[in-house]
Amino acid sequence: MPSYGEITRIVGFKSKEAARKLVSRLIKAGYIDKDSTGKLIPNRLFNETRLLGYVEAGWPSPAEEELKDTLNLDQYLIRNRDATFLFKVSGDSMIGEGIMPGDLVLVERGLTPRDGDIVIAQVDRKWALKYLRKEKNRVWLESANPKYKPIYPEEELKIAAVVVGVVRKYRA
Repeated sequence: MPSYGEITRIVGFKSKEAARKLVSRLIKAGYIDKDSTGKLIPNRLFNETRLLGYVEAGWPSPAEEELKDTLNLDQYLIRNRDATFLFKVSGDSMIGEGIMPGDLVLVERGLTPRDGDIVIAQVDRKWALKYLRKEKNRVWLESANPKYKPIYPEEELKIAAVVVGVVRKYRA
């Protein structure tokens, strides 16, 4: 999000006070918010979308289109806005989990990683998206693609975030 000074320039205001008033109104209307440090952040990535019901992913069944409710994807996907980020995936090491190159992974910092979680990790100063594996006193990273070997840290392994969702866009 832009700073007050940038908003002043972008919108063409003569003072930062005008930008502050605009931001105050946008916060009141629910479009933006401030994080714990006072930085401006978008309040919603998505507006509410109509939830029409369920569709069978197994054997075909009669589908009834009926407005069930609305769903705000931010509220559905994000528990802690200040600790949640998106990363664009490159590489094919997680295709067995259905995470493809170009997908976006939604990650949350501060969660306690468990065995089997998909994590963003720094291993020996290199970053990776992998399963976290723990067994007794041993910790390593594992791919969801058999062509990649497990990664055992030689120096250190730091878990930066845990994957909580995946977003894929099929058509532009």
